[in-house]
Amino acid sequence: MQITFRSIGVVRNQVPDAQIREESRDLEGALEIFPEYAEALEGIEGFSHLFVLVYFHKLRPEQIGPLKVKPKRLLKKGYTLEQLPSLGVFALDSPTRPNPIGLTLVRLLRREGTRLIVTGLDCFDGTPILDIKGYRPGYRPESYALPDWYTRLMNGASHLRRPIAMPVHGAS
Repeated sequence: MQITFRSIGVVRNQVPDAQIREESRDLEGALEIFPEYAEALEGIEGFSHLFVLVYFHKLRPEQIGPLKVKPKRLLKKGYTLEQLPSLGVFALDSPTRPNPIGLTLVRLLRREGTRLIVTGLDCFDGTPILDIKGYRPGYRPESYALPDWYTRLMNGASHLRRPIAMPVHGAS
């Protein structure tokens, strides 16, 4: 099945790619929506947060398709690459995926015509925008669970010297 998307706009910010990679969640940027989609913005001003779906246009060819990767963002917590487990990309927010589609949650500061000024935008300048959805309370679960591996990695100390053991499903 062939699926075709058209960009509805582009991300605009004055931030180098390296700074975006540092996960500065306070960065301000703009969602520049193409004029032909201006009508689709009606009523968006009342939302405090927006989901933004984007196309990862700067991925290298080898980043599109792998099903398992190491959660490299945890290198900033002091882990070494050897200590990180290989995990399925659907369990991670890695940009490496079968389809280079990203999802981010941003705070809407204001609308300026077809420009939405937001904060928390973790996308490179020029990133194609595929869709925008207003955040509603119904999206927030009353309770949630996290896998043990996630809790261990996020709470783990940087002085770990051995790889994180992952449970093997189906083993008795």
